[in-house]
Amino acid sequence: MALSFTGTMSTVTGSEGGVNAVLVAALGCNIAWGIVDGVMYVLTTAVERVRRRGFLDALRREPLARAREMFLESLPDDVRRVSSPKETEALLLRVRALSSDPRHRAVTGHDLKAAFAIFLLVVTSTLPPSIPFLLIDDVALAMRVSNGIALVMLFVVGARLGQYTGRSPWPMAFAMTAIGAVLVAVTILFGG
Repeated sequence: MALSFTGTMSTVTGSEGGVNAVLVAALGCNIAWGIVDGVMYVLTTAVERVRRRGFLDALRREPLARAREMFLESLPDDVRRVSSPKETEALLLRVRALSSDPRHRAVTGHDLKAAFAIFLLVVTSTLPPSIPFLLIDDVALAMRVSNGIALVMLFVVGARLGQYTGRSPWPMAFAMTAIGAVLVAVTILFGG
């Protein structure tokens, strides 16, 4: 998102206040996208939670043979392959014995906190690439410094993503940086 706005700097630098106007527009757009992403997270989480509850209710009310079939279909292939019919049956019976929670909420306070965190992440992640435009008068140089900052951020995010997957952080860090570099090149190619 920041790349799309910083890439437009070359088209607005001729007008007075152009850089500031684009920075304000970029911040406004990022606030809007932060809100959209937070709301979409809450909606997606609520829909998934209601779907899971409906699935558990169906396992309780369906005849045992149909419930067994539904239960097996919901298991990942690897789990299904290593589960014996006896184990599956025992687990299904325990699930069917669970009582339905009448206090079930589709949206929780945790969901709202997570949505706010998403909002903050979207908004704050676009601030560092905007800083060069506040500090450097040469717009072309500020654009390239901004691109460099964005690439460093992608490297760090890629490394963390690699660690999250339980693998070496370096391949993902370099892959994310390469993807970012291609996006910067495409943006420059189209006039950014």
